[in-house]
Amino acid sequence: MDMTKMPMPSEDMSVTFTLIVNNVARSRDFYSKVLGGEVAMEGDEQGTPAMVKLANTWIIINIGGGPTDDKPTVTARPPSDPNTISAFMNLRVPDIALVYEQWRAGGAEFLTEPKDHVREIRAYMRDPDGYLIEVGQTKREAMESK
Repeated sequence: MDMTKMPMPSEDMSVTFTLIVNNVARSRDFYSKVLGGEVAMEGDEQGTPAMVKLANTWIIINIGGGPTDDKPTVTARPPSDPNTISAFMNLRVPDIALVYEQWRAGGAEFLTEPKDHVREIRAYMRDPDGYLIEVGQTKREAMESK
């Protein structure tokens, strides 16, 4: 493991996002090979999480499990209904049309093609476990006119 790739801030803080998945390798490959993240930790199905650096954040990918001593009433599991969400990841890109085509070619499944809105162009996709991901491009001209 290359510790220089780990989120270990000396000041302030860093943010990681943990995903509970059905298959660590499949999700690690999605975030690294399809979305272009850098694998910092491979992980395995025996309980070692994977970690992928995606742009300026880290995604921890782990299998579910029962309560632990530091969260004695919490069970971790992937989403049971991908059409009901309580949180989702938002990825900002400079050219959504290009990213949409590249990621679709790599296996990403978008709900729709990118849609033009007042301040942004955006589309949503799902990861292999059903987590919703918004991919958006801010329309600079809309933001500059404010």
